[in-house]
Amino acid sequence: MDNVEKIKEGLEKAYKKMIEFKKYKNSPIIISKDGKVVEISPDTITTHNNAYS
Repeated sequence: MDNVEKIKEGLEKAYKKMIEFKKYKNSPIIISKDGKVVEISPDTITTHNNAYS
């Protein structure tokens, strides 16, 4: 496994853990969309194996 694959795997794990934490705490995910700050409910996000492909 090269470094790029290790980085992708680490990012995927961090993403899944963040979603799980936000669902547990029932707190919104804050993102920037089209130059605006937007809150997203973590319940609307699904995780899958290739989040960063």
